[in-house]
Amino acid sequence: MRNNEFIIKSGFIIDPSQNIEGIGDLFVENGKIAGIYIKNNKKDSRKNGSLNKEIKTIDASGMYVFPGLVDMHVHLREPGFEHKENINTGTRAAVNGGFTSVCCMPNTNPVNDNATVTSYIIKKAHEQGVCNVYPIGAITKGQKGEELAEFGMMREAGCVGFSDDGSPVMNSLMMRRALEYSKIFNSPIISHCEDLLLADSGVMNEGTVSSMLGLKGIPTEAEDIMVARDILLAKLTGGRLHIAHVSSKCAVALIRRAKEQGIRITAETCPHYFSITEKAVIGYNTSAKVNPPLRTESDIDAIKEGLRDGTIDVIATDHAPHHKDEKLKEFDNAPSGISGFETALSLSLSLVRDGVLSMKQLTEKMCLNPAIITGIKAGTLKQGFSADIAIINPDAEFTVESESFVSKGKNTPFAGWRLKGLSAITISGGNIYEWKH
Repeated sequence: MRNNEFIIKSGFIIDPSQNIEGIGDLFVENGKIAGIYIKNNKKDSRKNGSLNKEIKTIDASGMYVFPGLVDMHVHLREPGFEHKENINTGTRAAVNGGFTSVCCMPNTNPVNDNATVTSYIIKKAHEQGVCNVYPIGAITKGQKGEELAEFGMMREAGCVGFSDDGSPVMNSLMMRRALEYSKIFNSPIISHCEDLLLADSGVMNEGTVSSMLGLKGIPTEAEDIMVARDILLAKLTGGRLHIAHVSSKCAVALIRRAKEQGIRITAETCPHYFSITEKAVIGYNTSAKVNPPLRTESDIDAIKEGLRDGTIDVIATDHAPHHKDEKLKEFDNAPSGISGFETALSLSLSLVRDGVLSMKQLTEKMCLNPAIITGIKAGTLKQGFSADIAIINPDAEFTVESESFVSKGKNTPFAGWRLKGLSAITISGGNIYEWKH
């Protein structure tokens, strides 16, 4: 639904980019933010005369008004794996979850390791997407870890970062060169931290549960060692390092220490790493198979503390949809991943209810920080920016029914959960979308 002009009235507006927190009105004209009026401090940035116009009004009383959420780690699967997801279904699922900007990883077919594939994704998103799509280019050609991809050409074509996500860069010299190039192009190198030799084809976290189930485990050290290596390389090069999907207690401690030393590092985690443990795998539940794997309660506690103290900058979904037949395979052969767009906000709001984060801190981690790290024009309600807005009802409750997901991916370990809080209305570029479930 497109409206040329409208007012979002009486919502609690939070915009960390402008240090705005308070009940007020937000004005939209021609798909852009026209201004904000905050009642409790008389802050008024609207255009003259806006208040007198006879235009559509959206009542946001009792709700929060955020910038549209920004997800810097998603898999839209197109090109090549459209049976799992495509740009149209993926972006519609994103909007249903409150996201208006997403950064898609390069493990497509063909791999996004050149400007041609980058341009294809951007063109397809323009034609069929319903939110902003920003490609992440591969670090190495074919994600094989053998030869650097064409950073300059991909950057010029529209890539906002580089990652071999799903395939760690095992070659330390190759990662060093990538971090050196990150300074030239001012783009983050997003690292999937996994020592493949130590992981040794494991399928879940190594520990009591893996032993009980007879499944091959992956020690947390497979993640920790690579986090430590990449921190040292970032220190050596001065490059821009971003650690993807942090899951372990030790990794959090390493990142915290690196930040204290002034190393250029940022980090993300995902809702499943602070919501469920390895016990979700019991029963050989392939919906709980992810990479890195789900960990323990002590790891969850460390992740929450890392979010609270700012060690972890971003909450991303790592939205990884799969066809349901693929997840029905035996555990060893099922693919890793969770369809995360449509549950991420609700799971993350639990951090506010539990006192881990304030609502402003949550907004920083799901809106502002990922936009800053990737350098995209999003995560803000500043006047003149695209009208990308999430109107959040913190009290709305719903039962997770995966078959009703907008995404093609129905793979979630949260099926049947009763969750609280959702984006009742998401506005992407001035287009209004209401929650579907």
